[in-house]
Amino acid sequence: MTAITATYIGTATVLLRIGELTVLTDPAFDAAPADYPAARPLHRTAGPALAADALPPVDLVLLSHDQHADNLDRTGREVLGRAGLVLTTPEAAARLGGRAQGLAPWETRTVTAGATTVTVTATPARHGPEGTEQATGPVTGFVIEWEGTALYVSGDTVRHDALAEIGARFPLDTAFLHFGDAHFPSTGDLAFSLSAAEGAAVARTLDARRVIPLHFDSWAHLAEDPARITAAFAADPHLADRLRWLAPGKEETLD
Repeated sequence: MTAITATYIGTATVLLRIGELTVLTDPAFDAAPADYPAARPLHRTAGPALAADALPPVDLVLLSHDQHADNLDRTGREVLGRAGLVLTTPEAAARLGGRAQGLAPWETRTVTAGATTVTVTATPARHGPEGTEQATGPVTGFVIEWEGTALYVSGDTVRHDALAEIGARFPLDTAFLHFGDAHFPSTGDLAFSLSAAEGAAVARTLDARRVIPLHFDSWAHLAEDPARITAAFAADPHLADRLRWLAPGKEETLD
């Protein structure tokens, strides 16, 4: 059976090793503190648990979107330039060029490294309430399949009906969900990522064996205490034993 390890680097950045394939998600590696001016400014409060120059050679980057620095920052763009392949939205691929390829929802790519071959499927995501798509821009999630196993990375998304089809299509072993309940002063009560309660509801729909939280730390706009995530899962008998936290910077086996 193919060995799988995961190293949580911070926010939405995870280093995965699936057999001989090395995968990196949403590379954000700038040192903190750091500010990113925009219509909704971002402020980084803590740096990554692993520096970009400590990364092994990366075969594949799964990039949920390129328009926000907490998913792709200045140093992360340098990492993209060294990666074998970048899969992202069609719009991001057009902007990034080079090794970036865009996938529409449910479109697939086969990726091989050594003796390991996986199929990557782009999945629906929506980075805010209905009607905010023009402001937030397109985003995507991903499912990786190999040897009868499926792993899901949600990308930045809120709960919406299209996510139910992911659980219907794929028997998921592990789901990496982007939490944080992202809020900005300029948009009031509008949330731009999963809250603890919404994430637990998505987890029930996906029915993955294991749920690993991402995108809950290191930035001022991530507003929810991670303890609320633990409490939301503990309160549901169906989810109580499914939540797993990764220690920053530590390679852990997903068994």
